[in-house]
Amino acid sequence: MTNDNLLEVKEVYAGYVQDLNILQGINFKIAPGELVAVIGPNGAGKSTLAKTIFGLLTPNRGQIIFKGENIAGLRSDQIVQRGMCYVPQINNVFPSLSVEENLEMGAFILKNSLKSLKEKIYTMFPRLKERQHQRAGTLSGGERQMLAMGRALMLDPNLILLDEPSAALSPILVSSVFEQIKAINQMGTAIVLVEQNAKKALEMADRGYVLENGCDRFEGRGLDLLNDPKVGELYLGAAYQAGSKEH
Repeated sequence: MTNDNLLEVKEVYAGYVQDLNILQGINFKIAPGELVAVIGPNGAGKSTLAKTIFGLLTPNRGQIIFKGENIAGLRSDQIVQRGMCYVPQINNVFPSLSVEENLEMGAFILKNSLKSLKEKIYTMFPRLKERQHQRAGTLSGGERQMLAMGRALMLDPNLILLDEPSAALSPILVSSVFEQIKAINQMGTAIVLVEQNAKKALEMADRGYVLENGCDRFEGRGLDLLNDPKVGELYLGAAYQAGSKEH
């Protein structure tokens, strides 16, 4: 790598329809081991950014540099082999397979025994060990989210993209999932956290980006963005107002 960034997105334009870009020249970077939150209103381009980084969408313009290589245009399976994994918001487990089989699917490119890898995940997520023979479709929302993250970790990636991990979870499960995300990051894995729960995301993030209309409008340390009145009034809404009263 020629600089300190694990991933750098440079002037990327991308969308779902030809000549109609959702992302309008996005710039984004993350260093090894960092936890970076991506927040913004609905339709800002947060999930589109994650999908474009992971190769589910091909940029119309710009570069995506991962570990010193421009990966724009590569397939998702090629990107996985380079050390990046993606956990989508929905349809992120194989419901008819067991918990154990889901984890094994996460390491499909490996030829050696997966026993030690699975034990590592079970140590991190004890609930998954208890349910290792249970079909994933019968798990609770929080357990499915843990399984999706565990499957992504089976390849010990340098970077994980998490797309709205707290969506549709109860407040108690949200706290549990965020604790697990922090624990994964503290083990040295860099995380891009795309999240609607902006307050919680910024509280735990090293840095954050605020997207609006496909552009990176604000960028800075997580707590600085959380305490920025402009960001608060525009994007944090009621959560920001409640937080302001607490201070």
